[in-house]
Amino acid sequence: MTFANYPSLAGAAVLVTGGASGIGAEIVRAFADQGSKVGFLDFDREGGEALASELGERVTFAFCDLREATSIKPAIDALTERIGTPCALVNNAARDDRHDWKDVTPDYYDERIATNIRHMFFATQAVAPHMIEAGKGSIVNMGSNSWWEKAGGMPVYTTAKAGVHGMTRAFARDLGPHRIRVNTVVPGWVMTERQKELWVTEEAIENHRKNQCLPDLIDPVYVARMVLFLASDDAAMCTANNYMVEAGSI
Repeated sequence: MTFANYPSLAGAAVLVTGGASGIGAEIVRAFADQGSKVGFLDFDREGGEALASELGERVTFAFCDLREATSIKPAIDALTERIGTPCALVNNAARDDRHDWKDVTPDYYDERIATNIRHMFFATQAVAPHMIEAGKGSIVNMGSNSWWEKAGGMPVYTTAKAGVHGMTRAFARDLGPHRIRVNTVVPGWVMTERQKELWVTEEAIENHRKNQCLPDLIDPVYVARMVLFLASDDAAMCTANNYMVEAGSI
């Protein structure tokens, strides 16, 4: 397939959280293909190192458990020293583990919130001063259509993902005067290896296709392409909004 190239991303520094696998890995690959200098963080050391080795010198991996809020700024500062001032931050890291609301404990709730939204706030807090100094930037937060669809079976995850939209709009207002754009990408059910291994069944796919307007299942590459657009100068007037990649399933 033929996809767009964005001249503004060539040679630009980009940060991605949760980039070792799934949608995040596809985002890292997409920026690398644009000629960007990509730094990505993940707690999957083996997967992160393998991806960095595969993609070569334009890609730098840093181990970071994003659930530990105090570790985020040092990791981002170290990557920024290596790749330069980031023109874009992609807050991608998340895990949609299923859970029954009756079994949720305060500790589990806090861990899920740390996994799925808290790190986005502190990564933004760490990156924003660099972007303010540069006079521009793009922050892309990964949302989810799960809560739009009223999905059950993972209430803390959907709570966190709904909160992403409020955080996006608040930061878009606060950072907008510095020409920093903040948007949310909203994927539908994306066919990552994790989804295929854990939850894809013939029955589930059949039911899901009925919800989508388009008949094809969503490959991670299409989420990555939306992220590229929002990170590029082509999206210079796009901020505080949701950009859906869900094949019309809402």
